[in-house]
Amino acid sequence: MSISTVNPQIEESWKKVLADEFRADYFSTLKSFLIEEKKRYTVYPPGEKIFAAFDHTSFESVRVVIIGQDPYHGAGQAHGLCFSVPQGIRKPPSLVNIFKEIRDDLGFDIPEGGNLEKWARQGVLLLNATLTVRANTAGSHQNKGWEQFTDAAITKLSQMKTGLVFLLWGNYAIAKKALIDPGRHHILTAVHPSPFSVHRGFFGCRHFSKTNEILRKQEKAEIDWKIE
Repeated sequence: MSISTVNPQIEESWKKVLADEFRADYFSTLKSFLIEEKKRYTVYPPGEKIFAAFDHTSFESVRVVIIGQDPYHGAGQAHGLCFSVPQGIRKPPSLVNIFKEIRDDLGFDIPEGGNLEKWARQGVLLLNATLTVRANTAGSHQNKGWEQFTDAAITKLSQMKTGLVFLLWGNYAIAKKALIDPGRHHILTAVHPSPFSVHRGFFGCRHFSKTNEILRKQEKAEIDWKIE
């Protein structure tokens, strides 16, 4: 379990920004819960991937934030980035719908794979609110402390940076608006890309071109949303 509260295995800039969280009582309780879970169940993602969103996108490099709720709970799917799956893993329906919107918005073909590490390397923080899950049991690690930790990360981004673009899809993510200063940042909201809601306003939201327009106006590099 790569989650020591003394020396957490997380990218260095985030380790500094979130130092108080790693020392907090709730985080010790969370760590104990995870240790017990791993004794009895399979937990996703693997321990070294729990903080992958932070490891791929340093605090300094964040320009865009996409917030998910829970890691995928099927075998081999979760690798620490919200909505993303490793190469060779079948794309879940919500991710397919994200690629359909990118196709319609920007003209890119829907890719074979669904690994979004390319986005993360460009400063897109792909953050799930809950960073772990029990195999085949959606939501099983909610309300154990992860939300307090990831809320702290969102709050630090809001307070310490300016001009970020937050993409909030679905009611759960939209509720995180309360943590974000709209005077300092740009917030784009839409329904969730799930097949159950995608036709109620995710298709046609054009969040990907709108994000690049916002970055361009700030004289920042645009995101290359194309996945091969």
